Amino acid sequence: MPSRAEAAASRLFSPIRIGALTLEQRSWVPAMVPWRATEDGFVTDEVVEWYGRFARGRPGAIVVEATGIRDVPSGPLLRIGHDRFLPGLRRLVDAVRRESGGHTRLFIQIIDFLAIRRRPEPKKFFERFLAITDRHRAALGESDEARLRARLAALPEAELDNVLTPDELEALRFGQRERVTDMQHAHIRALPAVLPGLFADAALRSRAAGFDGVELHYAHAYTMASFLSATNTREDGYGGARENRVRLPLEVYRAVRERVGADYAVGCRFLAEECVAGGSELEDAVYFGVAFARAGMDFLSTSRGGKFDDAKQPGIGGVSYPYTGPSGYECMPQYISDERGPFGRNVEPTAAIRGAVRAVGLATPVVCTGGIHNFATAERLLEEGACDIIGAARQSLADPDWLRKTALGLGETVRLCEYTNYCEGLDQKHKPVTCQLWDREKLDEAGITRSADGKRRMVAPDWESPEDA
Repeated sequence: MPSRAEAAASRLFSPIRIGALTLEQRSWVPAMVPWRATEDGFVTDEVVEWYGRFARGRPGAIVVEATGIRDVPSGPLLRIGHDRFLPGLRRLVDAVRRESGGHTRLFIQIIDFLAIRRRPEPKKFFERFLAITDRHRAALGESDEARLRARLAALPEAELDNVLTPDELEALRFGQRERVTDMQHAHIRALPAVLPGLFADAALRSRAAGFDGVELHYAHAYTMASFLSATNTREDGYGGARENRVRLPLEVYRAVRERVGADYAVGCRFLAEECVAGGSELEDAVYFGVAFARAGMDFLSTSRGGKFDDAKQPGIGGVSYPYTGPSGYECMPQYISDERGPFGRNVEPTAAIRGAVRAVGLATPVVCTGGIHNFATAERLLEEGACDIIGAARQSLADPDWLRKTALGLGETVRLCEYTNYCEGLDQKHKPVTCQLWDREKLDEAGITRSADGKRRMVAPDWESPEDA
């Protein structure tokens, strides 16, 4: 653990420029979805409390959770697809400014996602959801639709493979999911024409709300990551070769930049590796990172995995969750692991991306996240040039004050993440996210917010800094 003087002289606690902004230190709380917004996507008291608690730890930057750019229902996820969301977002910005004493910069991650439906009951699927085609009629030699549906529902599981298409089987076994390659649908074909404007409008609202910048969500299982993926086989100039797959992400960025101006911080989060069969690999990510930097992005933040492609089958009535398969493990590895464990699995790929960006003469700051939870590791990665900024999500959740404690020479008091993924389990169930290291502490404390069942506190207990005493 560093002394206070050693921390003050470290790279971690030194400033860095991101476009027109300066972060006081090279620490970053990445976007996490805490499931605290209203069903209509509005900021709540619990949302403000969540981000205010991180802000009291005074990290260099906080990125607000994935926030939807469309004005469509999306459950208890924040939204920014209409001006009516601005008052709540301004309140959130003001809270972070106040709670951090002005020390922390605040970004918002803006996202688009396609439709995904719950895994249906087989009986209902065959009675109501399956669109009957000549393929089904020919397979069973049945022309009457009612009898055909009944016969399909009675088929053994193994025989369905010979009767249903792969898309129909997925809709039955996992729930129907839209893809960017579903070119039979007009709204999917129109994505390249629609998305740049939606992202640009959302970014302008972000600026109007007072955020210091935006992070374009180009990672994991969602629309923009799907355009970047090697599995994107669109034949309209937006799929296939890398230069086609990066085309829409660059068009989105340019539309955003034109709308918000050169003095507003704009960067993206994207995957260093998809970690699925047939998906994009590090070579692709290096190409994309250089393209983003050349286009003028102010920062690059890397992640890995987290795809629907290898997600586990949900229970009936459940929704497929992109962090349950091998790629999901790569995104959020836990202590039950391989020989490497949950620590730093994204470091080498991030270093390769940063090295390629530097090789073309660009100094775009690169954020590395994934299993970085202590000063020694963070400082070593900065010294070695693996990255420029350290992102820590689960460690910041375990102890929102860990950076401030370290800066004050009190590193021995830091509450260390145990990487059990208790938090991820709550996220998977769409329950308010907390940490098992503190959510049962001081439940009788006056004024705390609890979960609906009253069994968990919603934010970590406050820590009294010697500076505040």
